[in-house]
Amino acid sequence: MAAALDSRQQERLDAAPLGVFRFHVSFRPQPLGGAAGSELPLCQGAFAECTGLEATMEPKVIKVGGANYGAVQRAGPVSFATVVLKRGMTRSRDNRQALWDWFASVASGAYAYRMEVEIEMRNARDEPVLRWALRRALPVKFKAADLDARGTEVGIEELHLAHEGLVLVS
Repeated sequence: MAAALDSRQQERLDAAPLGVFRFHVSFRPQPLGGAAGSELPLCQGAFAECTGLEATMEPKVIKVGGANYGAVQRAGPVSFATVVLKRGMTRSRDNRQALWDWFASVASGAYAYRMEVEIEMRNARDEPVLRWALRRALPVKFKAADLDARGTEVGIEELHLAHEGLVLVS
């Protein structure tokens, strides 16, 4: 059993950069009232890659008369990148079906329910250390693996999510 860390060792460990290879993704239904529901096991497989956790603010440039050195910059609207989740395809229908059903219901024009998606980074001991939340996420693209008779790669499926807010929860 590992010995307990003293405060100085713990500070160094907390200041060390986090590895990006261990994370967990969870989905919660977003009812019309806005409060998040309980976690929904939308898929059982772990995702291998998550990209697009970014927010960009477009500054508003205001030119002020008499200020010839430069324009004034003000905060402008914030836009969010599409988050892409990738994982290996499996034979299990349950792993794939729930994600496809969510996308298909949105694409068909049926009731398009939103999800709150949480992406939780974990340390080497598999303890949560950082959590991002995507508010009111909606699937905008589902991509199955490319098929190639000469290929030797593992099939990767993708789910692209548009959302209305990126929040650092903890």
